[in-house]
Amino acid sequence: MSKSSVQATRGHGLLEPLLAHLRARKANKLIPDHLRTGRILDIGCGSYPYFLSHTYFAEKFAVDQLEKPATVSNINWHSLDLNSAPGLPFEDSYFDLVTMLAVVEHLAPNSLVILFQEVHRVLRPGGRLIITTPAAWSDGLLHRMARLGLVSEDEINEHVYVYTLPLLGWYFGRAGFEMTKVKFGYFEFNLNLWATADR
Repeated sequence: MSKSSVQATRGHGLLEPLLAHLRARKANKLIPDHLRTGRILDIGCGSYPYFLSHTYFAEKFAVDQLEKPATVSNINWHSLDLNSAPGLPFEDSYFDLVTMLAVVEHLAPNSLVILFQEVHRVLRPGGRLIITTPAAWSDGLLHRMARLGLVSEDEINEHVYVYTLPLLGWYFGRAGFEMTKVKFGYFEFNLNLWATADR
């Protein structure tokens, strides 16, 4: 497999492989074992589905604006532009888990409201949504790191919005998630937020 086929993100950045590993490790820790016998949907999996390749689930699905890489064979891939059409082509209660790792910062806020509602719809009762996103205060630092070649400038320049924990909570509430079933925290030296919302 060529290096480009396993690149964790578009563009180049010295720290990108490490950051992809840390995101995948954090997400895997947030997945209850009993959900792994079902279906997972990774929204915004990127040019290579790093997280899906480093997690176990009975069935794996991916959504991204990019086409499916030729080297990926065990993932059901759907190419969608979620900023222009944030609907998901799946039936109600289809997934046990949905992940959005380093994705929400790339989406327009109006599209994100609709997409969260769609995630709520396609999650089965008892299912979970997992999100990671840069902390709002780290935006300037990320742009400096991109200029230094530490993180992908292609990815950072596409960030359209930054989020705080209370703002993510507002989006969860708009989508129909109960706030008593939502948890938040920080990781990667508090540079990133994680959040889970159970259906």
